[in-house]
Amino acid sequence: MSAVVDLRPLRENPVFRRLWLGTTASGFGGQLGAFAVTFYVWDRTHNPAMVGLAGLVTAVPLIVLALAGSAFADHVDRRRLALGCAWGQIAVSAAMAGVAATDAGGVPLMLVLAGAGSGLAALGGPARHTFIPALLAGERLAAGLALNHLSFQLSLLLGPVAAGLVTAGWGTAWCFALDAATFGFALIGIAGLPRGLPVAQGRPGAAAVADGFRFAARTPEVRGAFLADLAATMLAMPFALFPVINEERFGGRPEVLGLFSAAVAVGGVLASVLSGLATHRRHPGTVLLACGTVWSLALALVGLSGHLPVVLLLLAVAGAADTWAVVSRGTVVQTSTPPGYRGRVSSLEHIVGSAGPQLGNLRAGLVAATSSSAASLAGGGLLAAAAIGLIAVTTPALRRFTVTGQVADGVRAPVP
Repeated sequence: MSAVVDLRPLRENPVFRRLWLGTTASGFGGQLGAFAVTFYVWDRTHNPAMVGLAGLVTAVPLIVLALAGSAFADHVDRRRLALGCAWGQIAVSAAMAGVAATDAGGVPLMLVLAGAGSGLAALGGPARHTFIPALLAGERLAAGLALNHLSFQLSLLLGPVAAGLVTAGWGTAWCFALDAATFGFALIGIAGLPRGLPVAQGRPGAAAVADGFRFAARTPEVRGAFLADLAATMLAMPFALFPVINEERFGGRPEVLGLFSAAVAVGGVLASVLSGLATHRRHPGTVLLACGTVWSLALALVGLSGHLPVVLLLLAVAGAADTWAVVSRGTVVQTSTPPGYRGRVSSLEHIVGSAGPQLGNLRAGLVAATSSSAASLAGGGLLAAAAIGLIAVTTPALRRFTVTGQVADGVRAPVP
């Protein structure tokens, strides 16, 4: 069993390879765009509340339109839906470049466009999440999900650095322009997908969404995977506490504050590179539960430590555990879900992965405001570990779940 990331999906499957390269390029561009929105709003207003509003106008359509996308993703041509949303995102990013270059419309128009871009990403998200399980199966599916997460971690680590350099040298308009350009690679990857991927019978609408949610609720391994993820993020998410911890323990230096998020990202990248240790396991549900527990306990220890090297090491451990947990969750959910439900279940996974951390940061901030950062993070981490333990005990189907050699839904290269 190889410890390093499994590259066989990239070598064996040219359709997946094009899709992955397109996703990687557009993900990097997305980090440029996200940085540029924050910088543009702050540079024009110097108002922290306005920067917070920028986060709100992207979060709300993300959740609402992910639900709307789930109503269609299982009943329409997913390839065409994803292509249409990608073209829309190109138009939005180009418009944002125009606003940044000319200041026409200023911050209000920039926020409207940021919300539109987030909405388009959410609308097409459920369809995009079905592509990898349509192309890969069994161990290849787990490896493909790990490669996808490696792409995300690299974008998260390198994108903001590149965005800072581009903004310093040429301005935010160029960040938006590069974001628009990278969507061209995503279009190539999506356009190369096989036509006629499976869709569900019936009509899209609220009833279809409810049916998808009922499937997730009555399938114990899917339900347990979602609950474990929510426990880890809602009870132990640390990012809102980083400025408080930095101020209380390390003098409030901005260069130290930057190290906290970087440590999490470094751990995530390292875990992605060594993802073979997780993707070759027969029981991804057990990996999910174990890594969720490690994440929770590592962050509880961060809440108690006053030594910077120890804090950074623990954050890297948490980032690594989170990466393996996310990959294992995706393997369980996508393998357990029939093709006709994947769009709707993927939208639920998208909401869990997006709303859970936001609610976790809110919880962390509120608890810290009424007690302390140590109580918020240490207590939350211990509660998260206990909740995951309870899920493990009460959901044996998740612990025992195994990846079998299913045949993927779409066209894939034969495995030698």
